Amino acid sequence: MSAGHYYRIALLSLGALISGGCDGTSNTSQPPDSAAAVFGLPAIETDAQGRCFGRDITPAVIETVTAQELDRPAVLDAAGTVTAPAAYRTVTRQQIVRDRSEVQFETLCPPAFTHDLVATLQRALTARGFYRGPINGILDAATGRAVQDFQRSNGPDSPLLSIEAARRLGLVALAPEQLAG
Repeated sequence: MSAGHYYRIALLSLGALISGGCDGTSNTSQPPDSAAAVFGLPAIETDAQGRCFGRDITPAVIETVTAQELDRPAVLDAAGTVTAPAAYRTVTRQQIVRDRSEVQFETLCPPAFTHDLVATLQRALTARGFYRGPINGILDAATGRAVQDFQRSNGPDSPLLSIEAARRLGLVALAPEQLAG
């Protein structure tokens, strides 16, 4: 089965999970939200071992720099007295601080995003000041934005939760190297 085929099946499964709840019964109190709202941007691929990976584009960071450059140096007489002051001009330019790049990162496979896990994710993001919505277990755009804001400083700039961010939030077990250190 191709990664693209798995991705489509996973999104359909996750969409059903979100709109119908964990017990498989229909729950009309939840909005008919789609997993595509969160997973639509980054693609999820699986490797031969069944691990899932997300890909995302990290945008370039461009900074505007304003500087004063010498236009004309000061004119001094023989005694060293300034007869004409130096003249400066303001120059504004943009410089790239970080290049645009494609990143790949390990993520939870979509079936792992159960109602309970998403609710726990929302609580963990709320405790850290990244999520202000209801704790409802729905993987919606607001939850995706909170995940992206949490990961932005130390991980992918993506609404797709990386394994590393899930570990930092206490949602998945720590890696063996983290337990040893």
